[in-house]
Amino acid sequence: MLFLVAALLMMGILLGAAAHLPFSVTLLAAAVIAGWLLVFSVRERRHPAEGATR
Repeated sequence: MLFLVAALLMMGILLGAAAHLPFSVTLLAAAVIAGWLLVFSVRERRHPAEGATR
């Protein structure tokens, strides 16, 4: 639950900042984040976490 509250707080801060940035900077930041998420998901699918079963 605390994680969700922190995530919503961060999202509100970032969206508030994005409203004051130029559109090109916002698009660049979105592309960087999307690229990072893509790399993360590919790495997770190729090498699943070992010892994840509890």
